[in-house]
Amino acid sequence: MSVTVTLGPAGRCRWDEPVRIAVRGLAPGQPVTLRASLRDEKDALFRAHARYCADAHGQLDLERAPALGGSFAGLEPMGLIWALEPEKPFWRFLKRDVQTPFAVELEVLDGHDPDAQWLLGRAVHERDFLAPGVRREPVRAGRVRATLFLPPGPGPFPGIIDIFGVGGALLEYRASLLAGHGFATLALAYCDFEDLPKKFDTIHLDYFEEALCYMLQHTQVKGPGIGLLGISLGADICLSMASFLKNISATVSINGSGFNGNKAIYYKENSIPPLGHDLRRMKVAFSGLLDIVDIRNDIVGGCENPCMIPIEKAQGPILFIVGQDDHNWRSELYAQIASERLQAHGKEKPQIISYPGTGHYIEPPYFPMCPASLHKLLDKPVMWGGEPRAHSKAQVDAWQQIQTFFHKHLNGKKSVKPSKL
Repeated sequence: MSVTVTLGPAGRCRWDEPVRIAVRGLAPGQPVTLRASLRDEKDALFRAHARYCADAHGQLDLERAPALGGSFAGLEPMGLIWALEPEKPFWRFLKRDVQTPFAVELEVLDGHDPDAQWLLGRAVHERDFLAPGVRREPVRAGRVRATLFLPPGPGPFPGIIDIFGVGGALLEYRASLLAGHGFATLALAYCDFEDLPKKFDTIHLDYFEEALCYMLQHTQVKGPGIGLLGISLGADICLSMASFLKNISATVSINGSGFNGNKAIYYKENSIPPLGHDLRRMKVAFSGLLDIVDIRNDIVGGCENPCMIPIEKAQGPILFIVGQDDHNWRSELYAQIASERLQAHGKEKPQIISYPGTGHYIEPPYFPMCPASLHKLLDKPVMWGGEPRAHSKAQVDAWQQIQTFFHKHLNGKKSVKPSKL
């Protein structure tokens, strides 16, 4: 009997959806090694492997069989995806073109590594970023450089503006996946893209206000308010927008700080001075990587520090998603200070979801964790924190929490469908 690898669903699926991997046609109790590999758009190779034993019927179902070692251990049905590691050091897993899928090659080898050599079976599993019917529309409106993703159907849909961190460029993968869950989502660039400034400098909120107005005026976007989603510096931009601009109904900060870091933030006659940093506070970890978690200047005056974003002015609720092992800065502490500020100004205590063992880059589900990569401003590799298994579980939960929050405050719905895993 030949060995076959079966996938459920059998065809292509979204990146944020689980896939069921099973192997048939093995000998009872046969030891095997499963390998997964993927090449990104820049031809960087990512790989993962795990050792298993077939059951008494010669079958192997990753939803029931624990891995005996390798890139991960234990019952991890999606381990071969989230445990993918780059062959090239300090290489972050990214999807640059959401119009094409990633192809994950799955192989079954006889025996356990390092002795596993004989290839028994293989399959190619495609994971894409555009659900059927999702429309992708490039936006070049005034100064705004962005891409709008519209869900299938007539609309209008609840709207979200999605902003990434200091790396710049136009990243679309989070927005495209959110559109598959019913949100009209604008992936917004603000530096290092087309005719935008090459380097991140000062933050002028009037550019982001232009993007907000574009969404509010779009016939496919449901009013009266828009949601904001940001990570790292993008989260702080979202918090600034919520504090100074109108018609923002809900904001999600993923590992933001709530402070203005290195450059001033301007909006009309308002400005927030930078907190600043001291590179002498940088540490070198045991691995040799730079640890920048403590380089920011001390927060004198706590929640009333003048460099803090005045989030008490925000009209809508704020959800803080926090990695307890974030090494970009102390996100958990910053979220607590933000909560103190809101309550000191008579506002409700915000929702803070804090994940242990979770680093800086909290991505959509099953994205491999990025433990370290080149810092755009320092031009050196730094550590971002996180333990792969805990980080992966946090990403699955955070994705659902984000959707539930936006459905509640933009759409009036209670919750989203729970994960299959």
